[in-house]
Formats: sequence, C-alpha cells, structure tokens
Amino acid sequence: MLPEVDGLIVCRLLKNDPRTKNIPIVMVTAKVEERDRVAGLELGADDYITKPFSPREVVLRVSAVLRRIQAGKQAESTKQIETHGLTINLDKHQVLTENGSIDLTATEFKLITLFARSPGRVFTRDILMEVIWGQEYYGIDRTVDTHVSRLRRKLGEFGKHIETVHGVGYRFKEAS
Repeated sequence: MLPEVDGLIVCRLLKNDPRTKNIPIVMVTAKVEERDRVAGLELGADDYITKPFSPREVVLRVSAVLRRIQAGKQAESTKQIETHGLTINLDKHQVLTENGSIDLTATEFKLITLFARSPGRVFTRDILMEVIWGQEYYGIDRTVDTHVSRLRRKLGEFGKHIETVHGVGYRFKEAS
C-alpha cells in the first residue's frame, strides 16, 4: 500500500501525462479482487501481481513486460511487422499471408497493427475504443467486439491468435 495515495490513482496520473504515459507499470498489491485487477489493467498497468508472490516471479514478470516493450519499440521502428505467418506492411496498409493479401478496413488494419505491436498485452474495450476511434468516440463497447469478430473472420486461421480475455478485453498471442 502506498502511504498517501491509491496505486490506481498513481497509475491513472502516469498514463494521462504525455511525459510518462509510455513508462511500463507493474502493480504489486494486496488487492486480490477481480475488480481491482481489472481496474489496474484498464488504467494501463502492464501487469498486476497480487500478494503473496515470490521475488523470482516478480523479476520474471518485470522481465516479460520489458521484453514486450522492447519488441513493441522494434516493431514501431520498422515499416513491417511479421508474426504468426502474417506480414503487416505499414506503408502499403496491407496484410499478407503465404496465400496472398487480406483486405481489411482501416479500423481492422489499426486493430491488427496495435495487437501485433504489443503481443501478450491485454487491451480493454475502453482502451481499444480510445486508441482506435479516439477520445471523442462515444459508441457502445460492443462495437469493439463486432470489429474484432470481423477481423478474426477475415484473418481466417490466423484469427485464432487474437484471444478474448473474458471480462477484460483482447490480446494477441505472443509468438513462440
């Protein structure tokens, strides 16, 4: 427990400040309720560890977060992302497989690019709505479900790599 302020408030402040929004956050807490974990992840925490835990587990989880962040930075610096048999060409706005090109809408392309740049990261519906449609979008959160469903269908066998995290949102499987 932080002595003066709630960890969720600190997380929100860090993620809302342009100077600190890209700093990875791993919450270590005694709060074990699902609503607390969901709130932490929705506010932008990259991982949520509850007590009791082993020091080794914390080190491994922090290392995993740092690997994902580094992989995301490398993907941002390239004009192409390759994962799970998909090639996402950012310049041509194109998704390719060994069988050819997959036609996606602009929204679907934004979704697959976001997922592929952050494999393993859970994106809540609210975060996806904000990132894909912007803060001014006031639609229902099931809009995200519809777009993810269509994207999975268009990706065919590759759609299985977009996983539903029940009660939270979606994530793209990490390549093994």
